[in-house]
Amino acid sequence: MIISVIVAAVLVIIDQIAKYMALTKLKPIGNITFIKGFMDFTFVENRGAAFGILNGQTWLLLLLAIAICVILIVVIRKLPHTRDYDYLRASFVLILAGAVGNIIDRVARGYVTDFFEFTFFSFPVFNMADIYVVVGTIAMAFIVLFVIKEEKDVKEKDNMKDKSETENGGIEDADK
Repeated sequence: MIISVIVAAVLVIIDQIAKYMALTKLKPIGNITFIKGFMDFTFVENRGAAFGILNGQTWLLLLLAIAICVILIVVIRKLPHTRDYDYLRASFVLILAGAVGNIIDRVARGYVTDFFEFTFFSFPVFNMADIYVVVGTIAMAFIVLFVIKEEKDVKEKDNMKDKSETENGGIEDADK
C-alpha cells in the first residue's frame, strides 16, 4: 500500500507542477503552438467534467470525485498483495492520482486547469490528471476483460481436469 501512496503522490505532484506552469506561464498569453498542426498548449478553466458534461456543477463534481477516491482507496487496500494484482493496482492508482489532482484544482480555484490541445482534430483541452484517469481506466478495463478473465478460465479448466481425474481414480479415459 505504501508504494501505491508514493506513486499516487508523485503523479499528483507532476500534475500540479504542470498546472502551476500553465497558470503562471500560459494563462497570461492563452495559447502556445507546440507542434504546428498537431498540438498546442491552450489555457482553459474547465468548470465541468469531460466534454463539458455537468458544466458549472463544481460541488457535484467534487463530491463524485471524492466518492470515487474513497472507493478506489478501499479497493486498492483490499486487493491481494500478490504479483497477479500489481497491474490492476497500478491502474487504480493512476485513476486515483488523476481524481486527486483534479479535486485539488476544484477546491483551490473552483475549476480544473486544462492545457493540452490536439489541433489536428476537434478534441477537448485536457491535463495530466485527465491522462492518468484515461490511461488507468483503459488499463483497468483491459485487465478485467482479458487478463483476469483468461486466468479465471484457465483455473476453471484446470479444476475441471482435476475433478475428472479424481472421478476416474487418476486414470485418464483411453478414448481421449
